[in-house]
Amino acid sequence: MLKYTEDHEWLRPEGDEITVGITSHASEQLGDVVFIEMPEVGREVGAGEEIVVIESVKAASDIVAPVAGTITAVNDALADAPGDVNADPMAAWFFRIRPADGADLSGFMDEAAYRALIG
Repeated sequence: MLKYTEDHEWLRPEGDEITVGITSHASEQLGDVVFIEMPEVGREVGAGEEIVVIESVKAASDIVAPVAGTITAVNDALADAPGDVNADPMAAWFFRIRPADGADLSGFMDEAAYRALIG
């Protein structure tokens, strides 16, 4: 089951890891994405730490780590094709993280709560 952050990230738990991407709403707000800088695999991050840089025709933005943990994988294909984020943001994942304290996502929003947030 997908969960969502107030920073417009979607979170998909998979085993002991969480796959992270941005929502369609965030993609629309950014406009055409032209550059993405990914974190290094193996990097340990804190919750709320800025770890991905996204540049679009409108602005630069960051994706933050939703939880503290270790980056276990990054989607290198997005660096070569950043427009995939606009084409299908729900399929264009950015990174996977292994939470330091387990993959409990109960503190994040479900789809209904996220839809209420964005109106």
